[in-house]
Amino acid sequence: MNLKEFMNILDSKGLLVKIDKPMDVKFEIPTVMKKLDGRPILFSNVKGFDMPVIANVCSSRELVGHGLEIDQTEILKRLTAAIDTPREPEVVDAGEYKEFSGTLDDLPILTYYPLDGGPYIASAIVLANDPELGINASYHRMMKIGSDKLVLRILERHFNEFLERGNSEFAICIGNSIAMLLGAAVSAELGKNELAIANALNKTNVVELGGHLVPEAELVLIAEMTGELHSEGPFLDLTETYDIVRDQRVAKIKKIYTRPNPVFHGLLPGGLEHKILMGMPREPTILRKVSQVCDVKDVLITPGGCSWLHGAVCIHNRSPEDGKKAIMAAFDGHRSMKHVYIVDDDIDIHDPAQIEWAMATRFQGDRDLVILPGQKGSSLDPSSNLKTRETTKLGFDLTIPHGRDPKDFKKPKLPLEVDISDYIK
Repeated sequence: MNLKEFMNILDSKGLLVKIDKPMDVKFEIPTVMKKLDGRPILFSNVKGFDMPVIANVCSSRELVGHGLEIDQTEILKRLTAAIDTPREPEVVDAGEYKEFSGTLDDLPILTYYPLDGGPYIASAIVLANDPELGINASYHRMMKIGSDKLVLRILERHFNEFLERGNSEFAICIGNSIAMLLGAAVSAELGKNELAIANALNKTNVVELGGHLVPEAELVLIAEMTGELHSEGPFLDLTETYDIVRDQRVAKIKKIYTRPNPVFHGLLPGGLEHKILMGMPREPTILRKVSQVCDVKDVLITPGGCSWLHGAVCIHNRSPEDGKKAIMAAFDGHRSMKHVYIVDDDIDIHDPAQIEWAMATRFQGDRDLVILPGQKGSSLDPSSNLKTRETTKLGFDLTIPHGRDPKDFKKPKLPLEVDISDYIK
């Protein structure tokens, strides 16, 4: 299912908000994106551009479920299976793609907030290829600094290694399917093809453009590193606080390919879509680690914790040490996590009130709190040590104390099964 097919499904379900009013790419569209965060929006009348903008397409778990054609409760299972057993995608004809005659100036690249360093492409997936390592897909925010130049924020991870191995040319894909958006967000080991993970999530076809194998995106930009550095930022990050300005690598756009009547995907920095794409792919890695020490029911990277710094794990608590073991394993499964909550299998971790209730009724600080000072934390956490990025990690064992009668810690069920419509008209 490509992006346009997904848009049609959202429209048929009455989930797509359509805005025909002329809208400005600088501040106005992003403000409406924030006001309607969680709801997919199509901006069909973008001032100064022929190309519409789609936004908030996977800003909830329900929307991700629609994009994968499964119920949202099956996402963790499907994502875990796709990582463990990826399927190589089919290469299809790229005949419908045409070379775009314009430049970056002709793309509706959004400026999100007044302190931003410039207009940003925030939704793009980079596809790099290495003769030995194969294909790598990853996210890198891109600030426009000219009609044919972008400055990319690149961490010292896989794409950086591809570049250091001499792979200076790469593809930038904008307007991807939900499966591809999730697949590229997975932190797979080096050498594992994220295109194959996406294909295992939901059928993802691949085309060859400019000598690069890429997913069927709305726009594909062929770029090459210039060897230059340029200041990048400020940029509002996942925590909804600004990241610092750094000198980063510059890429020059060599060619642009588009599908017929392309749609530009705008992604709101710090918005729910940003958080879903960052946090959800960490859940399988936590699940894998915690499953090695106890029986796991569910895992969630919580939106209230910026979908990065806080997690909740639901376990079938079998022994007195399961809660503490789960805490340590969860931190091992997501090294950037700062706080984790372990709950029993009667608690719905998707309901923050139930987690808080478990803390209120089952937790004692002197017995159930795990404190890990001096730990390597996340660079996204503004409260960590700004030089070393060290932080104190906390694990909360909110499970029922062993040796106590479980019924003393559980809410009673309602005494009758009733249809409320029999009582209220």
